[in-house]
Amino acid sequence: MMSAKRWLPHPWLSLFLVIVWQLIMNDLSAGTLIMGFILAWGIPMLTDVFWPHPPTLHRPGVLLRFTLRVLWDIVVANLDVARLILGPSKNLRPAFVEYPLELTHDFAISLLASTISLTPGTVSADISADKRRLLIHGLDVADEQELIATIKQRYEQPLKEVFECSNS
Repeated sequence: MMSAKRWLPHPWLSLFLVIVWQLIMNDLSAGTLIMGFILAWGIPMLTDVFWPHPPTLHRPGVLLRFTLRVLWDIVVANLDVARLILGPSKNLRPAFVEYPLELTHDFAISLLASTISLTPGTVSADISADKRRLLIHGLDVADEQELIATIKQRYEQPLKEVFECSNS
């Protein structure tokens, strides 16, 4: 007998893909729904070989709050960056900051780096060979320690809760 894991290797990814497909198509017809389910089944099946150690999702509620926080931070950061860019360039304080990572799982680290890059005004530039430090460039960094503390509290801590595999 075939296991459910073999036929649906990443159920959370499949659910996400169906939702995103429906939002992109902006149509609730049978055809788009069927195509959404085909893609939500096929894409995880085809990409399963690229997930040798998939993360385990432990607290979906925390992940939902994290997603909403990131979306809100993107909106706020867009306004801040617009204000900075439209103002005098002498007010900018660009800096590279070495961020000490507590996360250990590759997927969780990638998600943190992507989150940082999605938020306007910051970008993940590099990760150390030992995967313990992330190099971040900030457009306007008044205090490096404040930036590190903000990222730890707003982004890394929730990811540690969601992916318990990354707890020390």
